[in-house]
Amino acid sequence: MAGPAFRAAAVRVRTPATSANLGPGFDALGLALGLYDDVVVRVADSGLHIDIAGEGGETLPRDERHLLVRALRTAFDLLGGQPRGLEIVCANRIPHGRGLGSSSAAICAGIVAARAVTIGGESRLDDTALLELATEIEGHPDNVAACLLGGFTLSWLESGAARAIRTEPDPSIVPVVFVPAKPVLTETARGLLPRTVPHVDAAANAGRAALLVEALTRRPELLLPATEDRLHQEYRAPAMPESAALVERLRADGVAAVISGAGPTVMALTDEATADKVQALAGADWAANRLSVDTQGASVLPLAP
Repeated sequence: MAGPAFRAAAVRVRTPATSANLGPGFDALGLALGLYDDVVVRVADSGLHIDIAGEGGETLPRDERHLLVRALRTAFDLLGGQPRGLEIVCANRIPHGRGLGSSSAAICAGIVAARAVTIGGESRLDDTALLELATEIEGHPDNVAACLLGGFTLSWLESGAARAIRTEPDPSIVPVVFVPAKPVLTETARGLLPRTVPHVDAAANAGRAALLVEALTRRPELLLPATEDRLHQEYRAPAMPESAALVERLRADGVAAVISGAGPTVMALTDEATADKVQALAGADWAANRLSVDTQGASVLPLAP
């Protein structure tokens, strides 16, 4: 295959935050949220230049170690070759290390941008290949599926390849996220999970995950029982005791609250009538944000004037 040609103009990619698991849907269910990172990528004559504003602006590397750059490089290899140089500008709004899919947003932004700046990129790297590539980089498909597709996603691995289905959440559902000041590393949270779980807990989660699909898409009045989890949240509680306590308190008040992804953010699934009240429940130690459900997924947008 001949090496690729690249567009002279820059491309802008917007990727949404995501919440995975949603209680019982461990490593399978994801929800795209209306909180976004924006990335502008331009092929340059030489070198690598990265500007970062917002989340991670003072801590993220500005070289080949940056996750976005690694995703770009991996995608360019599949697209046929690397450009001579890259100029990248990141406007980050998704909190890092909080269970809101910041790494998935960076991965998806990189591979979508690489495809967009490559002439004929969509024929070389279709949407199915994008999901498989993002999953390969991330390690599991739940966040990247929601980030790429938007909405409420069900994802799985089939013969080692990532697959996903996008569904439409009930329009009455309003997510409220409670973001703590301190992060928890995903590796730390995963390290607390046991190698085996009781059969009764696995069976309970299977039933709740199936119920959650119905609750999120058609019957939101069932969200409280549908978000019950026995596979991961209790085991991870020692790493995020304040988050676990907030989930317990919200659920005792009848609010469908879960740990978002690997935590420590807490997400409540509410409606218009209760969202403002729920948002005020956490107290001063949390940044409470009422969000929309993103329906677009990772998107190539016009450059801002």
